[in-house]
Amino acid sequence: MPLGTLDRAPPPFFRQGPSAFSKLVFFSALALFLMVADKRFKITQPVRTVIAVVLQPVQWLALQPIALASSANEFLTTVSTAQSAEMAARRKLAAQSVRAGQVETLLLENARLRNLLGLRPTLPSDGQAAQVLYDAADIYGRKLIVDRGSSNHIALGSSVMDESGVLGQVTRVYPLVSEVTLLVDRDQAVPVLNARTGARSVAFGDPTFNGGGLELRYMAANADVLAGDLLTTSGVDGVYPAGLPVAHVSKVERRADSAFARIYCTPVAAINSARHVMVIGPVSSLIPSRPEALPEPLVGKKPKAKPLPAEAAP
Repeated sequence: MPLGTLDRAPPPFFRQGPSAFSKLVFFSALALFLMVADKRFKITQPVRTVIAVVLQPVQWLALQPIALASSANEFLTTVSTAQSAEMAARRKLAAQSVRAGQVETLLLENARLRNLLGLRPTLPSDGQAAQVLYDAADIYGRKLIVDRGSSNHIALGSSVMDESGVLGQVTRVYPLVSEVTLLVDRDQAVPVLNARTGARSVAFGDPTFNGGGLELRYMAANADVLAGDLLTTSGVDGVYPAGLPVAHVSKVERRADSAFARIYCTPVAAINSARHVMVIGPVSSLIPSRPEALPEPLVGKKPKAKPLPAEAAP
């Protein structure tokens, strides 16, 4: 039989309603109508609400494996972080215990040497704990607000430190709170002592160095300062007690065209993350007052001659 004589139409058994093209046209028009109607009249909003309510338990069940996996990952991460923090705290506590034993021995030796040489004993310093409330709203400075004020006997000029080192100085005192200016503020200056060489200098705040640091100014280009040196308070200013850690030397620049070196330091205290601090009263409040001026001695001065009486005159 020639192929041209074959009937290309499907047999009656496979005929199921309209053709595929008619279905395409109909459903396309219906979809377009529903989109326009939903845009204009929001007719599908109730349907969406009902579908969302019905499918909410199904969605909750579908999200449970993801939520469980996320919770397990967070739990493991938190446990790992806590274990690492605990190990770091234990190591730090062990190191501080060793240093505490050494400090006791050094204090005893220091007291004996001072008694032997007849030197004045070091001044004690009292402190009280405080909590950082918030950063002060000052775009030109670096300041903090702590929850201790004049009602707690906080004195103006008290030094503030955290568990690592000096943090700043109390510059304003209110009845219930106090304002602390950080070391990295451009208006702060701290007399420091190089723990390696014993040389004294002054560290100035430098807020532009690595987000906040210190700078040793007016140091000679050939000064014996190396990266890594520890700087402590010298105690000569009458504000900070002597021996408190302040910063580490991080960078030393020596230029042939300048007589001074550029020395940058990194504070040892947590400048940007301190939460609990210790406020220590200024040392000047413990120093005895200056004695009154004594009368000038007559050494090297000739006494004035008394005038002769009138009858003794020639």
